Amino acid sequence: MKKENLSLYTARGAIIAALYVVLTMLASVMGLSSGMFQFRFSEALCILPIFLPEALPGLFIGCLISNLLAGGVIWDIIFGSIATLIGAIGARLLRNLPERVKWVATLPTLLANMIIVPYVLIYAYGVPDSYFFLMFTVGVGEAVCACIGGSGLYYLMKKTEKQWLK
Repeated sequence: MKKENLSLYTARGAIIAALYVVLTMLASVMGLSSGMFQFRFSEALCILPIFLPEALPGLFIGCLISNLLAGGVIWDIIFGSIATLIGAIGARLLRNLPERVKWVATLPTLLANMIIVPYVLIYAYGVPDSYFFLMFTVGVGEAVCACIGGSGLYYLMKKTEKQWLK
């Protein structure tokens, strides 16, 4: 990789990490970023790996920083960030889907969080609800933020792709 390409890759990854943190903190101020129902606006960014491979480390680092700033326990910091990374990797792997079904690339983020986050809530925070109920509550937030928000972000970026992507 050329030096200028590495610099651009690093800068974009850092910007994505910063955006993830800012959007998570915004949701946190509104009381939406943690708990049984989690509406992290930042999860919409998990669609970015379709366009930019540097979004993978950016999203992972952004989630790590967000979970640290939120005062999460170590298991939440680790496994919550891994769930976001798994979702982002899934989106990257699905980047070649036909245009009419690109929304499917948001599903790995939904599924990773629905499977992993309930365990974190139960075992790290002692949330007394059942695993399947927590799958549902986490899934609602991810469906809104990652699937609907991510799909909207995808089509917005696709429309303006020639202006910002080189």
